[in-house]
Amino acid sequence: KLSTKKMLLSLIALLSAALLANAAPPTCYSRALSLSKEITESFKELQTSKAVDSCVEMLPRLYLDIHNYCVLAKLRDFVAYPRCEGVFEVSELKEKARSLYTIMISYCRRDLVFLTDDCSALESPILPPTEPS
Repeated sequence: KLSTKKMLLSLIALLSAALLANAAPPTCYSRALSLSKEITESFKELQTSKAVDSCVEMLPRLYLDIHNYCVLAKLRDFVAYPRCEGVFEVSELKEKARSLYTIMISYCRRDLVFLTDDCSALESPILPPTEPS
């Protein structure tokens, strides 16, 4: 009975440690990384959605890599794109892009390291291989 109690206490301690590790506030880098992934995924969903306006086809491609210096210009171009102003989903995506740009140039300015400035890599990204189903 004592070993069961000990195992239960050990399990509680382990779960508590896991919860505390997940409760840590995000770093500037992790926030920028997660927001860039969220924006890229939202853009992919927007392109495949049938409910949105045809102007979406004309939007600049929005694949984001926060390690590529050209991402700043990509975000500026996307936010400034004049079409699709009346489409809610596009406006929402532009707001997220504006937030990421602000985070990158203001709050994370010293935390980010740009590994490349290859603008063409943001136009035709190398996608990870798909897993066989």
